[in-house]
Parts: sequence; C-alpha cells; structure tokens
Amino acid sequence: MADCETCAYFEYDENDEEYYCSVDMDEDEVAGLYGRGFKQCRYYRNGDEYAVVKHQI
Repeated sequence: MADCETCAYFEYDENDEEYYCSVDMDEDEVAGLYGRGFKQCRYYRNGDEYAVVKHQI
C-alpha cells in the first residue's frame, strides 16, 4: 500500500510551501498512476528510516 506521505520521494518545496512527488515521470506514467490509483505506485519507496533499521536488527 503506497501512501504519498510516507514515501521517500514526497518532498517539501519551500518556495511553493507544498509537498510534491520528486520522481521524474513522463505524461503517460502520471496518467497511468492516476488511473490505477496511488496504492499501486511502482515508484513508492518507504521513507521511514526506522523501518530500515528494524530489518537490520
């Protein structure tokens, strides 16, 4: 399950004061993402550093 708020690519832009996805996608990929829903985003990467550490222990 992909949640943009926990994704490593979900970054804050101080100029616009908003969050954006920083993955470089073309128009077809963005349209496919909106059509399938964000839960199936193939670019999702968990940005939770604690989850990574748990696997190392």
